[in-house]
Amino acid sequence: MKILVTGYNGYIGSVMVPFLQNAGHEVVGLDSFLYEGCHFSEEPAAIPSIRVDVRQVEPEHLVGFDAVIALAALSNDPLGNLNAQTTYAINHYGVVRTAKAAKKAGVKRFLFASSCSLYGAGPQDFLDESAPFNPVTPYGESKIRCEFDLIPLADENFSPTFMRCATAYGFSQRLRSDLVVNDLTGLAYLTGQIAMKSDGMPWRPFVHIEDISRAFLAALEAPRERVHLEALNVGQTSENYRVREVAQMVAEVVPGSEATFSDGAEPDIRNYRVNCDKIKAVLPEFKPVWTVRKGIEQLYDEYRRNPSLTLESFKSSRFMRIKRIKELQAEGKLDEELYWKETVQS
Repeated sequence: MKILVTGYNGYIGSVMVPFLQNAGHEVVGLDSFLYEGCHFSEEPAAIPSIRVDVRQVEPEHLVGFDAVIALAALSNDPLGNLNAQTTYAINHYGVVRTAKAAKKAGVKRFLFASSCSLYGAGPQDFLDESAPFNPVTPYGESKIRCEFDLIPLADENFSPTFMRCATAYGFSQRLRSDLVVNDLTGLAYLTGQIAMKSDGMPWRPFVHIEDISRAFLAALEAPRERVHLEALNVGQTSENYRVREVAQMVAEVVPGSEATFSDGAEPDIRNYRVNCDKIKAVLPEFKPVWTVRKGIEQLYDEYRRNPSLTLESFKSSRFMRIKRIKELQAEGKLDEELYWKETVQS
């Protein structure tokens, strides 16, 4: 297939693109390049790309593609909370605009990177794809709005699939240190202290970015009737952990590190466990290989291989999305709505 991946130059896309290429697909990227230059040790390999904001995508950008994978989004809760309306403009309007343009251009398949965060403050039970939504952030709400608005676009010629990814972790050359497993492992390696700012009791589902890539590849190659208008929790049911448990695993993997918890801190209201049995049934080709513990070991090894990695760089705008956005705004390169200013666009 010829596939367009929006947001390809980000954390997940930098890993997913090679997966798609290695499976024999032709891949083109579409990105606004907010994180250009924010690489760990080397830039990801270049591929043909279109430099455009998803809020400005036109059908002519998408002519000739068999499928679109929609990764582009403001990618975490702190960034989403920076300006809720801009979050909705990019994560909701931008995705729906891209889908409408894709349909008009004759694209047959549309894989949307949704999120388990739409379950939000869930009950203690495991949540499958039929569970009610209870988002607690603009990021989670934006994913719900997208799913609702993509459904009416579906017909015999246009097939959306909703890939509800668990909390991502794992190594990427476009590393993010603002994800819990990546962050705690970095703190353990660089400081010896895994200092939790909360009691660590909330539940989270976790999935490695390579397994996310495997899931998208399986959905892309599956017969249309299996994935048409389906919502799939992307992960493994066995990979739900309390944040406290993740910290303890990090302490076991990283020598000389210690996890500390703030029992008196305010609890995080984002608390949910997800059931991932459906994706196993719908996509038996999807064979996840990672566990959180293995991911911690991978991250620890990669951090040690980079002699220039310091606590300062780990917590800098290179690896923290909200700091990067604020930095670009302070430099006058991005406006308040996160559009590049014309004077600095490439």
